[in-house]
Order: sequence, then C-alpha cells, then structure tokens
Amino acid sequence: MLSTLLVVLPIFALIFSGWLARRLGVLGAAATTELNRFVVFLALPALLFDVTAQVHWSEIWKPGFIGAFGLSSLAVFAVTVLLRRAGGHPLSDAAVDGLNAGYPNTGFMGFPVALLAFGPEALAPTTVAAILTVCGVFAVAIVLIEIGLRREARGAGRDRPGVPVWLAAGRSLIRNPLLVSPALGALIPIAGLTLPASVESFLKLLGGAASPCALVALGLFLAQKRRPGAAQPRAAALLVGLKLVGQPALAYALGRYLFDLPPLLLHVAVLMAALPTGTGPFMLAEFYRREADLTSTVVLVSTILSILTVSGYLATV
Repeated sequence: MLSTLLVVLPIFALIFSGWLARRLGVLGAAATTELNRFVVFLALPALLFDVTAQVHWSEIWKPGFIGAFGLSSLAVFAVTVLLRRAGGHPLSDAAVDGLNAGYPNTGFMGFPVALLAFGPEALAPTTVAAILTVCGVFAVAIVLIEIGLRREARGAGRDRPGVPVWLAAGRSLIRNPLLVSPALGALIPIAGLTLPASVESFLKLLGGAASPCALVALGLFLAQKRRPGAAQPRAAALLVGLKLVGQPALAYALGRYLFDLPPLLLHVAVLMAALPTGTGPFMLAEFYRREADLTSTVVLVSTILSILTVSGYLATV
C-alpha cells in the first residue's frame, strides 16, 4: 500500500501545489478559469489527438471495455437521478447530482494516473474512457437538465426560450474540443497517413503540458471559497460513496463477469471508474445556474478520499 501511495503521490502533490498557490495568493481567482481553459482547449485536445492519431482502430475499439466502463457510469448516473428525484429534487438538479456520482475525472487525472500505474499501453483505453465521459454521460445530463428547465418554466407559467433539447445537447457536444480532437486524430490512421515529425513534436510538447496543468487547475478549483453549511452532508456522503465505491465496484463486476476483460483493460476500467468526481458537473451547474455548493463539496471530498481509495485499489493489482 505504501509503495503504491508513493507512486500516485506526485499526482496529488500537483493538485496540492495548485491549492496552495491559490490559498497563498500566488495565483489569483482568474487563474482557475484561464488554466482550465488552456487544458480544455489546447493541451488535452493535443494529447487526445496525438493518442488517436498514433493507434490502430483495433486498439481503440474495445467493446468489452466500453461496455464495462460506460455502463457503470450510466448506471450510477441513472440510479442517482432516480434517488434524488424520489427525494423531491427537480430533474435539472438531479441530473447534476447524477454527474456528481457518475462523472469520473478521466480528463484531468485519468491520463497521469493510468500512465504511472500501467504505462503507455493504458493511454488508448484511457482515451476511450475520457470520450465516453465527456460526451456520453455529459450529453445525457444536458438533455435531462434542458427537459427539467422546460418543465420548471411551464410550471411557472412561462415558456422557456431556446433551441430544442436535442439541438442544445448536440451543439454542446460538437463544440467540445475533448470530443472533436480525438475524432479528428482518428482520421489520420484511417486515411493511411502519418504525422510529420514537426507536427508530432508540437503535439508532444503541447500534450505533455496537459497532465500537470490539469492537476494544478484542479487544485486551484478545490481552493475556492465555499459557503459554510451549504454542502448538504448527507447528500454529499451519498454521492461520494457512489462515486468512489459504487461505480468502480460495478465496473469490476461488469468487466470481469460479464465482458471477461483481459487484466490490463479490466484494471484500467476500474481505475477510471474509481477516480474522483471531475469538475465538469460544477461547470454545468454554474452554466445553468443551478446550486453548485453540493457539487463543489463532492469534488473536494472525493478527490481527497481518492488518495486512499485509488492507492488501495492499485495495491491489489
């Protein structure tokens, strides 16, 4: 356990460095947004493009892995939405909470953790997990939020202006660089092309900044001030439990007993599912002006506890 903890310690040290820099005032409030934008729009797309441009289709197309990881995310998301709806929460808020429980931080933490734990062979399935997270689960959440907001508007006697639900979700996806970049990169091997050496060097340099900058950006986000008493401790405990225990347990069961995955794919699927909640749900809550205090608490607590849960799982591998 201790040796495994030492392996993942640099990752959490980068998160802590971002947190400390924000709390000490070395980096201001705008740094969170700007560094996050750098990762989302430049560094991480370059990494995803480079990975998919270098692999063969057979390395990406792993139906068993897609099933184990994707179904575990969607199942935890669906169960959470149903539980929150049964508790009297609006559909739009329940959808955000579904993301809190079923949206692992594959983009910011997945790549560095997988690389340290399993080596370069884990990058291709990690890319698949990131795509499933940022487009599959995210798209479902957007659709439910839009439906919920329209219901709330009708209930209040006013029509909610805007585009149709399917168009809102589709537009959000095609504008997402984390979806567009690997799709474009996949066209390279399909077309039988190879990247020029200068382009490859550019992608390696820019993509190499993705992991450290993403982790520092996560630390900056976690250092943001939170309103005392607004976190809903019981709800936060439920969502963190589903995220750190429920989803990886389900991914393991699906991967081993239903899809019979080989060891590497099984461990990567479980590792991705075991990651803490990403910042995507918070961004979505802020964009739609929903209550974001619970989301920020879940991100913070799940990230801290994942030091133990992720290390504990890797110690058993």
